[in-house]
Amino acid sequence: MSDRELSGDEQQQSQAQGSGEQELATRTLHIQSKRFYLDVKQNRRGRFIKVAEVGAGGKKSRLLLAMSSAAEFRDYLTEFTEHYASLDANDESPSNTENPPEDGKLKSEMIVKDNKRYYLDLKENQRGRFLRVSQTIPRGGPRSQIAIPAQGMIEFRDALTELLDEYGTDDQGEEEPQSELPESRSMRVENKMFYFDVGSNRRGVYMRVSEVRNNFRTAITIPERSWARFRDTLSEFVDKSGKKEGSQ
Repeated sequence: MSDRELSGDEQQQSQAQGSGEQELATRTLHIQSKRFYLDVKQNRRGRFIKVAEVGAGGKKSRLLLAMSSAAEFRDYLTEFTEHYASLDANDESPSNTENPPEDGKLKSEMIVKDNKRYYLDLKENQRGRFLRVSQTIPRGGPRSQIAIPAQGMIEFRDALTELLDEYGTDDQGEEEPQSELPESRSMRVENKMFYFDVGSNRRGVYMRVSEVRNNFRTAITIPERSWARFRDTLSEFVDKSGKKEGSQ
C-alpha cells in the first residue's frame, strides 16, 4: 500500500492528451529526509520505470530504467545491502581503516543498457553511507543521479520488486487481451472515491482498489486467486456488523 501526493506538474501530465505515455503504477518511499517515487510507465516504445528523488529542499532528480535494467538494479541492490550489513558487522569504515577507499567508495557496479550506462557506487562521507546511482549517455548526453541512504536500500529494493513482480521485466510490456475483463467500477463514500480496476499481466489477472481523497491516492492490488477469500472476509465483517446493529 502506498500514499502518493500528486504535485501540480503531475496532475497536468496525467491530464495531458496525445503524449502517448500512461502511468500504470506508483510507489512512494520516505527515507530519512527524502521522498522517492517509483512509477511504472508505458509509451509506444514499451514499459519503463521512472525513479524520482525529492530532497528536503524540494530539489528533484530523476532516472529512467527499462524494465530489464530495473530487474538488474534490483539484484544489485541485494548485493549492496549484504555488503553494507557486512561493513557494520565488521565495524569497518574509511575513517578507521589504514587505507580508506578512494573518494569514499565502498563498492561499485555498472549496468549497461543500449546507449545508457548506470554507475552504482556505495559511498561514505561525513553524513553517512549512501548508494549513488548515476545515469549517463555517451557523447555528451545528459547525466542524472540519485542518492539512496544506505539504511533505505532494503525498502527501495522491496518496492522495486513489487513492481517488477506485477509488471514483469519485459521492456516491450506485452499485455494479455483485456476484452474479457470486467469493466471498471467506482463508488463515492463521503469525501472519498473508490475505484475498482481489473487488469492482467504475465502473472495473471488482478484487481486494483484505489482510494482517492483530495490529492492523495492509496491503492492495493488483489490477485484473482484471492478474490473469493477477500469477498468472504468482507462478508463476514458485514454479517457481524449487521448482527451487532440488530441487537441494539
